[in-house]
Amino acid sequence: MRILVSNDDGYLATGINALTDALEQVADVIVVAPDRNRSAASNSLTLSRPLRVSKYGEKRYKVDGTPSDCVHLAVTGFLDEEPDLVVSGINHGANLGDDVIYSGTVAAAMEGRFLGLPTIAVSLVGKTLVGAKLTHFDTAAQVAVEIVKKLERATLAPDMVLNVNVPDIPYETLAGICATRLGFRHKSEQILADSDPYGRPIYWIGPAGEGQDMGEGTDFHAIAQGAAAVTPLKVDLTRHEAVDGVARWLAR
Repeated sequence: MRILVSNDDGYLATGINALTDALEQVADVIVVAPDRNRSAASNSLTLSRPLRVSKYGEKRYKVDGTPSDCVHLAVTGFLDEEPDLVVSGINHGANLGDDVIYSGTVAAAMEGRFLGLPTIAVSLVGKTLVGAKLTHFDTAAQVAVEIVKKLERATLAPDMVLNVNVPDIPYETLAGICATRLGFRHKSEQILADSDPYGRPIYWIGPAGEGQDMGEGTDFHAIAQGAAAVTPLKVDLTRHEAVDGVARWLAR
């Protein structure tokens, strides 16, 4: 199996290197990753300028673009051979619930799916929402390897992205791997107002909200129980059951 690995934390991040080392034990791995941290880049593509690619090792490339740029470039002509699978991560922090809307890690996986490949996004979840010191990247890497092996034995629906969140605990204490749905968070915290050295106002986006829907069956609940959460995502955002209702509303 030939696996394309990318991320949003940049090619030097601990997570992507732990993931690459683990996947190399079971597959041929090619890395195409951003040249710096591009967290929360979501699904953005760079269209206003060309992309530059630098080789930094055997089958290792860094790109001055977004996670989606990296996967798009790799699959649509940069690589001599198309990969069989895209794995994005290991993200330094959670991609639970609403996080998937903003996540560059998930976006890289979605870009692979747009281009017809099976894809997995992998994130390591710390004990606190912000500023957690993450330790057990090897646990998330091992979970990723197990899921890749399952995909080798049986494929999934062609429109599916697997969003995997793994608690930051030793692998031997992991309470299994669960299929989950996305929970959702409370609204984000207030912006943080400050000023630059010249006295001009500046603003920081506030932290993401804590979990609101954290009930049984959600990705939040699985993590709280010490299990890895595997949430199947689809890219179709249409609320199909509402189409007829909107048509009647428009006809009034």
